[in-house]
Amino acid sequence: MRSAGATAVLYQLAGPKPQLKGAGPNDQIGVGFIGVGIRGSYHLDNFKKMPGVRAVIAADCYDGHLAWAKETTEGAIETTRDYHAVLNRKDIDAVVIATPDHWHARMVLDALAAGKHVYIEKPMTYTIAEGKLVCDAAKKSGKLVMVGSQMKTSPLTAKAREVVKSGVLGKINMVRLATYRNSPEGAWVYPIPMDASADTIDWMRWQGTAPKQDFDPKRVFRWRCWWEYSGGVATDLWVHELTTMHEIMDVKGPTSAVAQGGIYRFDDGRTCPDLLTGLYDYPKFILEVTANLGNSNRTAGGMLIMGSEGTLTTGRGGVQVEFEPVPGQVASYGLNGWTKANRDKYLASLGTLTKPPATKAPATYPVERGLEHHELFIKSIREGTPSLETAEEGHHAAGAAHLGNMAYRKKRRLRWDIESNKVTEG
Repeated sequence: MRSAGATAVLYQLAGPKPQLKGAGPNDQIGVGFIGVGIRGSYHLDNFKKMPGVRAVIAADCYDGHLAWAKETTEGAIETTRDYHAVLNRKDIDAVVIATPDHWHARMVLDALAAGKHVYIEKPMTYTIAEGKLVCDAAKKSGKLVMVGSQMKTSPLTAKAREVVKSGVLGKINMVRLATYRNSPEGAWVYPIPMDASADTIDWMRWQGTAPKQDFDPKRVFRWRCWWEYSGGVATDLWVHELTTMHEIMDVKGPTSAVAQGGIYRFDDGRTCPDLLTGLYDYPKFILEVTANLGNSNRTAGGMLIMGSEGTLTTGRGGVQVEFEPVPGQVASYGLNGWTKANRDKYLASLGTLTKPPATKAPATYPVERGLEHHELFIKSIREGTPSLETAEEGHHAAGAAHLGNMAYRKKRRLRWDIESNKVTEG
């Protein structure tokens, strides 16, 4: 995505990572975990390492995940199939929810009603309508709700936001977001445990309010493939990029969307598309967002924020700005077909134009390392500071993803009034 000869500004991580303030033995934050599968196990392992955090209890519908929780804590954690048992504990201050999407809103509402702080994996909700319910409950509860889109609070995102606000990109007109994968794992075709059965999995509890199906372990471990439990690539992949872009561009969400996609690579019984592209209207720019599970071309992925003066990109290597070539005063192509006399007269009116336009010199701006997203959650609880990814922000990002899915499934352009939370066609 970089053109030859472009002037680039590179932002690199620098300096030591800051340390989270410790806590004494009587200043413990008790944490419960609801869902300890792929993402939930990551959270349990990371939270339990933090000073002043005690992993108390884990809930999951698969016995194998609960056995792992015991194993990784050397038997210290309690386990249950019923997430209500987590919420009923008086020694639980906060819960970490990492379940299929169709359970998110219900569990967040129940946790807030039980007086717990909540860390909820993205997407915050399964539908747009649920977003308003969660936002209202969060405000009423007075408890901290933090949505788990880690890039939102990264130093790179902060630096990109700073660069955008500096105006060096000129008048921004378009943003492109893209995620490319091309492997079964990248398309959620995860391995099924050898002991997965109706005995080791509480199938009825796992389904919850989703349409009832005959027992199928693939749905438990590959749930993002089906609409009944997930929003597919939009709510798994788009939403990360959307949250980050909203932070960088300092916007709430889109006003309308159209989308196209389908199943092109993994025709394995899934119902969610493996390729989806959306086009969104934002107040001052157009957004194009794609997730493709059938191609892994890295040069096509990532984020581009395009303005009249430059283009900003983000990725694992940092943040880069490529500046637009500075145009000369003479549009030579526009003089084609002019007589020599007319050309000479026009050029004379512009004065001497022998020097080429000046270009901006490359510059490097270091980005200081920061705390991880989950560390910021604990820091906010301990210090009583606001969430750095609120329920409202989670609703705006998830809502944008849901809007794209709805536009794709309805084959219509849809409008979203964020304030009223109403979706209409047109």
